Amino acid sequence: MKTTFEKDILELEESLSRYAYSLTFNRDDAKDLVQETFFKALNNQEKFSDQTNIKAWVYTIMKNTFINDYRRRTKRQALFSSDVQEYVLNNRPAEHNPESEFSFRELTKVVNSLEPEFRVPFQMHDSGYKYQEIADELGLHLGTVKSRIHFSRQKLMEKLK
Repeated sequence: MKTTFEKDILELEESLSRYAYSLTFNRDDAKDLVQETFFKALNNQEKFSDQTNIKAWVYTIMKNTFINDYRRRTKRQALFSSDVQEYVLNNRPAEHNPESEFSFRELTKVVNSLEPEFRVPFQMHDSGYKYQEIADELGLHLGTVKSRIHFSRQKLMEKLK
């Protein structure tokens, strides 16, 4: 089974490469996507059922890998923009009245006054990232991320009194 599974997947390489290129429009990115798809398919071989169409299964892995990588890159680009004003502009409150605008600016100023090692994890968490995603993205331990977000909240509450 294992050798036929691997052989069946390798036979899809040419069509997977074309599909990857249609998703990425870049030859190097397409090659990376094909390799990552092979890696995931081989690592999840036990999840494959003999009654399943192997081509459809592998294509689904590729499509999901591409979508997840795209979402991750989009979040990273929006979050790590060098221009703080761009971050503020993209995260304005829905309602625009003078009080909320003033409160939002004051809150943003206080958040931006935090040290980067506290501000970035806090902003990521506020943007919807999970603790583990923040840890992976920043290369930190999960406990470090949790404590930095906790201390950020404490600092913010103290500054906003």
